[in-house]
Amino acid sequence: MRAADAFTIKNKEITSIDLMESASMAFVKAFAEEVPDHETSIAVLCGKGNNGGDGLAVARLLKDKGYTNVFVYLIAFSSKVTEDYTANLKRLEDLWFPLVTVSKAEDLPELKEELIIDAVLGSGLNTELDGEYKLLAQRVNALNRRVIAIDVPTGFPAEGELRKDSVYLKADLVICFERPKINFFFPESAQAMKHFRVVSIGLDEDFIQKTSSSYQLAEALDIRGLVKPRESFTHKGTYGHALIIAGQQKTMGAALLAARACLHAGAGLTTVSVPESGLTAINTALPEVMYLDRADLQPDTLEKFKAIAIGPGLGTGKETADILKTIFQLKVPLVIDADALNVLGNSPDLLEQLPSGSLLTPHMKEFDHLFGAHQSWWDRLETARKKARELQSVIILKNQYTFIIDQTGDVTINPTGNPGMAQGGMGDVLTGLCASFRAQGYSAKEAAVIACYLHGKAGDELAETEISVAASELAGKVSGTLKGLIK
Repeated sequence: MRAADAFTIKNKEITSIDLMESASMAFVKAFAEEVPDHETSIAVLCGKGNNGGDGLAVARLLKDKGYTNVFVYLIAFSSKVTEDYTANLKRLEDLWFPLVTVSKAEDLPELKEELIIDAVLGSGLNTELDGEYKLLAQRVNALNRRVIAIDVPTGFPAEGELRKDSVYLKADLVICFERPKINFFFPESAQAMKHFRVVSIGLDEDFIQKTSSSYQLAEALDIRGLVKPRESFTHKGTYGHALIIAGQQKTMGAALLAARACLHAGAGLTTVSVPESGLTAINTALPEVMYLDRADLQPDTLEKFKAIAIGPGLGTGKETADILKTIFQLKVPLVIDADALNVLGNSPDLLEQLPSGSLLTPHMKEFDHLFGAHQSWWDRLETARKKARELQSVIILKNQYTFIIDQTGDVTINPTGNPGMAQGGMGDVLTGLCASFRAQGYSAKEAAVIACYLHGKAGDELAETEISVAASELAGKVSGTLKGLIK
């Protein structure tokens, strides 16, 4: 974002202080939506850098907007100041705005205000909090007040490893500028923040879009651009034939969920290979689905399929390893999940035989079983980028915010999904979606992006009226959700 700041200032004939004013106005507009009561007492904690300059401007603008109880605390732990901070401080002083200078954390008065705005340190910080800043964060955290941070919580790095023992000034809400920070999407961010929202501050959008980045955030517009319309005179053969190899006697539900999702995502034909004992269950629950005996999982039989998914509820025994060896000989696009991933984790030699263009869908434990234990999600994502390049395959690293890593190591972050989806079977549904879109002719990356976004979006729609979302319910929802996304 610093490059976008500089470009905007240079090419739009706007000064940095005016850009700071624009950012502060955008923050105040969002703040007013979150805190409509103008009688709310507000403490604005301002460091001496540009984040503090934002805070000073925000305090002034809140007063202008009718907030009557705004108090500013100048956190003066450093002798360094920025020009824009100094300019905004003078504007407040000219208005006879009451200011309290805090030279040490212990000098911070016992805040009585209902709400705290954190403008102490911004996204430029690249070290952990220590000294007075660490003491300040701990002191404010102990107050248990509602905190809204400007751009990032104090002490929270925009990218890089998040340590479990780090101290941050904890925020209930972060109102960030133009784009969310990559670290917002890691589970460790819960140590520093509960929610975030993004506001535009007037940076040059064309410049941002054209700037090369290894990270992209999936949006509904992207899905609309990827999904191909179903044309007149097409037929079931047009939309591909997917095979799902899944299920054991006690885990037949995994196969049913994957097959159901595959159907509803639009595959022309769906076949499942389950133990013969599951045939009645398949025929009863999903009469549209065909059956392939496990004994028939041979190369000459399998080559007709446009995509093969393997793993949900399959078990980690010799049979799974043998099936993997067979399908690795084919040129059919593969989706590998669950028990099939665990078999690969147990067999490094077999993992090396993985065909390029495969799509792997591990959650955290499966990923670490494949590639070794990790201490942080940042390190895990870095490993995923490395392994996706080495294997020339796409990795879906599942999380509340799922990461899709393509063969170049670039990352697409999926923003859809919610805690109501934290139930068994959700991964089986995602596998079925991936198989469906691969069978329909989408690339591994395209299939992964569409499947993840659709999976989470359907869950979001269901969660509007339900506290928890069942996987079977979500599988039946995806067709309607997809229609809504592309119309």
